[in-house]
Amino acid sequence: MRRWLALLVAATTSLILIALLVPMALLIRAVAENSAMGRATAAAESVALAVGTPDLALAVEQVSRPVTVFLPDGRAVGAQAPRTDAVRLAATGRSVTAATSGGREVLASTQSPGGTAVIRVFVPDAELTKGVREAWLALLVLGLALVVLGIVLADRLALAVTRPVDGLARVSHRLAGGDLTARAEPGGPPEVRSVALALNHLAGRIDELLAAERESVADLSHRLRTPLTGLRLDAESLRDPEEAARVQARVDALERAVSAVITEARRRSAGRDSCDAATVVRERARFWSVLAEDQRREMSVALPDGPLPVAVGAEELAACVDALLGNVFAHTPEGVSMSVRLAPHPSGAVLAVEDSGPGFDPALLERGNSGGGSTGLGLDIARRTAESSGGGLTVSTPAGGGTRVEVVLTAA
Repeated sequence: MRRWLALLVAATTSLILIALLVPMALLIRAVAENSAMGRATAAAESVALAVGTPDLALAVEQVSRPVTVFLPDGRAVGAQAPRTDAVRLAATGRSVTAATSGGREVLASTQSPGGTAVIRVFVPDAELTKGVREAWLALLVLGLALVVLGIVLADRLALAVTRPVDGLARVSHRLAGGDLTARAEPGGPPEVRSVALALNHLAGRIDELLAAERESVADLSHRLRTPLTGLRLDAESLRDPEEAARVQARVDALERAVSAVITEARRRSAGRDSCDAATVVRERARFWSVLAEDQRREMSVALPDGPLPVAVGAEELAACVDALLGNVFAHTPEGVSMSVRLAPHPSGAVLAVEDSGPGFDPALLERGNSGGGSTGLGLDIARRTAESSGGGLTVSTPAGGGTRVEVVLTAA
């Protein structure tokens, strides 16, 4: 926008300057020519006063330009010059201005005792255009200065408009990334300020709606505890102890799931969290290493020495790591080696889980798809965790085979 405004002002200013400066330049040249011709006419009139007197030669010498006096008897006094048709025309009693080689000649006729004398004053081209080039150069510099000044002013004006618009774009990206606390700073023209206020109102309204939705989910989860209590009582009333224990275990699992939903809904309503990725990954890798050892899997773990803060909560990141490692154990045969790598990334951190199993179907990235009869939500959980922090998830096949899943997390 700044570039287009600068080009528009430059084009408009150039057209205005051309419309003004070109006639002014022509006027300057005309004024210079008229001034030179006026001085030549005055010189011719001063010499005409001395025609027919003994002081004619002295009067011709005192003029600072080439002057020739053609007398009626055919003689010529002063600078040598041909007797042209213009001179003969002036001898009839008319004053003439004619173009000649290298300039112009001013011819004035005057009466003498012997007849009509003609005074010729030569005006060279250099005198006709004296000072014109300098004036034109000054006009050109003035025009360029005005164009540059217009572009600078247009750029400042455009900046006053584009800076608030850029701020609105940044706030919009933050809102799209899940930062519902982002607000625009009203500024710039009234229209841009109105857009900023509308965006802030929209962000506030979205925050209110999401909070209400999460509270509704939490309330619904609370309501589920009543039928759960009934199921628990029914399970306790069963006569078969084994059946009662089995149903009781299912009820406990369902109650834990409901509690997790409540906790997740309320945690999300509190806003974005952060954690030390190195600590979380180290803890979850230690947890899964027991199962890896039991299945005779070679599990290598590489973590940074220091902390690596990321814009993801510890529980979310732990669920992401569990989902990735759980997929390896669920979809690869026992004995398949695996590796867990956490390293710094330009955006923050990258978590890579790689195995040497049979490979990976890219269709499993879709939510609900599974290659092993599971719910198919594992990779979707990892993907949503990465995207909630502003990163992303990629799946690739290394040169030696297997599957490599990379989760990029932004820095806290």
